[in-house]
Formats: sequence, C-alpha cells, structure tokens
Amino acid sequence: MKTIIEPFRIKSVEPIRRTTREERKKLLRDVHYNLFGLHSNDVLIDLLTDSGTGAMSAEQWAAMMRGDESYAGSPSFERFTAAVQNLMPFEHIIPVHQGRAAEAILFSIMGGEGRNVPNNTHFDTTRGNIEASGALAHDLVIEEGANPTSSHPFKGNMDLARLESYLAEHGDSVPCVMITITNNAGGGQPVSLENIKAVARISRDFGKPFIIDGCRFAENAWFIKQREPGQSDRSVSDIVRDCFSCADGMTMSAKKDGFANIGGWLALNDKDLAAQARARLIQTEGFPTYGGLAGRDLDAIAQGLAEIVDEDYLRYRIRVNEYIVDRLDAGGVPVVKPAGGHAVFVDARQWLSHIPALAYPGQALACRLYEIAGIRSCEIGSVMFGRHPDGREIPAAMELVRLAIPRRTYTQSHIDYLIEAFGLLAEERETLQGFRISWEPKLMRHFSCRFEPLA
Repeated sequence: MKTIIEPFRIKSVEPIRRTTREERKKLLRDVHYNLFGLHSNDVLIDLLTDSGTGAMSAEQWAAMMRGDESYAGSPSFERFTAAVQNLMPFEHIIPVHQGRAAEAILFSIMGGEGRNVPNNTHFDTTRGNIEASGALAHDLVIEEGANPTSSHPFKGNMDLARLESYLAEHGDSVPCVMITITNNAGGGQPVSLENIKAVARISRDFGKPFIIDGCRFAENAWFIKQREPGQSDRSVSDIVRDCFSCADGMTMSAKKDGFANIGGWLALNDKDLAAQARARLIQTEGFPTYGGLAGRDLDAIAQGLAEIVDEDYLRYRIRVNEYIVDRLDAGGVPVVKPAGGHAVFVDARQWLSHIPALAYPGQALACRLYEIAGIRSCEIGSVMFGRHPDGREIPAAMELVRLAIPRRTYTQSHIDYLIEAFGLLAEERETLQGFRISWEPKLMRHFSCRFEPLA
C-alpha cells in the first residue's frame, strides 16, 4: 500500500490553540523574534525539536508505575541498565537527566585548554560543552555532507583521510574522537556501519578513545539496513549492536531514540574514566543509580528502548520525512536530500538567496513560517554555528531550517498542513528581510539571543 498510516492508535489527546496572523506578529515581536521564547500554547504545530517531545506508549506509562524511587540501588536502575546493555554492550552505564549532562561530565574530564576534539559534525550542546571546557571542536564530515543536493546515501560519514591527517597533526592534544549518528547538524544524515568501523580503527591506531553520540541510533541503523550493501537481511537490533561494539563509549539523550520525555546516559568501558565520571555525577546530577532521574523515568526509557527498534515503526518514521521532502521538492522548496531520519531540512541559503548568510536567512524563514501558519521550527545555520570561539562572526557551512518531527505525535493531516504552509510562504519569500542580533550570550547563543529586523 502507498498510503502512509501511523502504526499506532490514539488513546489520549490534548487540544491545540489557534491564533491569528496578527497575534503571531505581536508574539514574535514580544520574544525578540527568537522562537525559543514562544509559549507552546501559542504554537499550532511544534517542530522546534524532536527531543523529549514525542508521545509515550501505553506500555511505557504502565512501566512508569513500576518505578522504584529508592535513592540507591533501585530495581528501576537494573532494568534500565539491562535495556541499554542489550543494545549497547558497554561495561559502565551512568544515567543522567539528558544528553548534554553526559557531554558536560565527559568533557569536564577529557576537555580543557589546548585540547582538540574531532567529530563528523558537532551539534550545538556538544560543541558548547567542549568549548566551555576551553577545548576546540572540529568538524570533519565528508564533502557531500555540506552539499544539500548531494544524493550520497551516507552524508554523515566522517572524512577518513582528513581524520588521519587531523590526528597526525594534533597528536597528544586530542582526548577522543567522536561521531554523531545520525548527523543532526548536517541534515539528519546517517553514518554507514563501514564508516563507523573505520573511524574506530583509525582511533585505535592513534591510541584515542572512540565515543559515539548515539541520540538517533535506531534511525541510523534503519538507514544502514536500507542503504548499505550486505545489511538488508539483518535486524535493526543487530546493526545497533554492531555500531556500538567497536566504540569505547557513548553519550545519549534518551529524549530522541529512547522514546522518553527526559533522560540519557554516559556509557564507558574504561573503569578509571567511569569512576571519574561517577564522582562528577554525584556532584552535579545525583547518585550513580539514578543520575538526576526518577525511577519511573528509568523504567520509561527501558521500555522505550524495546520499542524504538520496531521495524514497522522505523519504516513509518522515515517514510513520513520522505513524504515531506518529496512534496516540498515538487513545490519548488529546496530541501536537503535524501530525507533525514528525524527532521526535514529546508535550504534557506538557496531559497532566500537575497538575504546574506550573516543576515540569517534561516531565522527569517523560520519566523515567517510561524507568522503564516503558527508552525515553530529551528534555524540550523549562522545563528547556531556562526560564532567562532575567538569571537569572530563567520558564515556556517549551510543555512538550514529544521522541521523536527516529534515521535508518535502528529498525524497525516498535520503534515499536509505543513506542506500547504510552505505553498503560502513561497508566495511571500521575496519579501522576507534578514535580521541582526541585538544581544547574545557567550555560548550557545541561539537559545536566548535577541533579534531585530533589518528592514
């Protein structure tokens, strides 16, 4: 059948409020044109992020009732650990309240002045936690990964030749090698199993720990199954285990492919590094068997990990994004191809070519989309990545707008409404003007900076 159907039934609903265009214009002005500042009640369809915004299943709600809230040694932690290790065979599983906490703990130990960390593409919180330690983050994605129109099946791959040269040049200043699956900042593009294994081998050759940011591991495994030669007959679960078996550790936000509203973990094989991480965890998050989470959250994650590798769900999940990409492309909207796993990315640089990069075309597009249709999205461009650690303003590699699709939350009609909204936006795109930043914090400015229209 060609019709996309949701592989679930709706058991509980919540209302969403409609606003007028004039109301939305005022709301944008009131939050200084930063969409993070909007109240969610003023958003009709919220595609700001797929992190923690999905709907939990009946089995997850049931699992939460088993949550044990003991401060230490909770059976919820045992169930959580078993579920993680079933897919990711690491020795030490350290729960945290979300993925950025895992990054903060890791780089409080491995970061520092004079250190350099390579990745295919660091996302915002990863880069922020590295730079907050005094270290520098470097992106080494393949050339096709910075080309929105390239049809390469694994545009998230690390450039292996550049990685070897990088490690040879920076030597002892590199505390670890990272890779992000899928590559969020690069359009939600996957990394092949072959590339993951090659990065692991190069890391070992240079004596560097290999760390995977695994937030969307199941979506990445589905792409491997669909696109990589020799993988089509394997289960998603087995592919996931292969991806992580060659790594020395991982950071994880369970708010993505953990199907949870909160939570995450840091996983490591090195017992000494794990001991340092647990000591830091106690200072900042909580005891190592709860790590800033309630027992019920640990149980919700454990059940979510069993559900996320369901192949009927993953087939539906990826097909929704392909449907949006196909429809927007047919309507003349430039999008990153092929479709990514968790989001659709619109190429604002190409579509709004009259707005210079440092006038933030992605922000202009995202604001007008909200004004027209009440849809909240997120700029992934020179606002998010345009500030160099030395203070210089530099254009990002791509100027994108991310339409992140929450898991099991919206239906076919919501998606068709989104596509219709872009038809209306196309009629106005020549009238869009850029922005200037009137105030910004030192790190991760996109969350709270303020904008003023240039016109």
